[in-house]
Amino acid sequence: QVQLVESGGGLVQAGGSLTLSCRASGRSISSYDMGWFRQAPGKEHEFVAAIRWRGVTTDYAESVKGRFTIFRDNAKNTVWLQMNGLKPEDTAVYFCAAGSIRSHLSYSLPSEYDYWGQGTQVTVSS
Repeated sequence: QVQLVESGGGLVQAGGSLTLSCRASGRSISSYDMGWFRQAPGKEHEFVAAIRWRGVTTDYAESVKGRFTIFRDNAKNTVWLQMNGLKPEDTAVYFCAAGSIRSHLSYSLPSEYDYWGQGTQVTVSS
């Protein structure tokens, strides 16, 4: 079992930055692909970013490409999501997730991830 705990959320003005952390416990995440998703009120989980278990290949939603960066340190059992140029539409609860993704076409699918954190709220004011 992998337990995931997100932190780093908060209230920020448009154009500002936040860095979210996702710390894992229970077992090493070094063999897991990791993803960040977000959920705004009344909406489904939305893919944000993913990083392969080796930490080399990343994927981003078009809406965050160029503004967000996902990175990981397997020795620290932690994944981060650096968010720059935040917009009000980025407001959501952000979740990290771990899984063994079978296809490069599936990284954006919540159903492909086995473990989820409780989420951290990000609010961007205009």
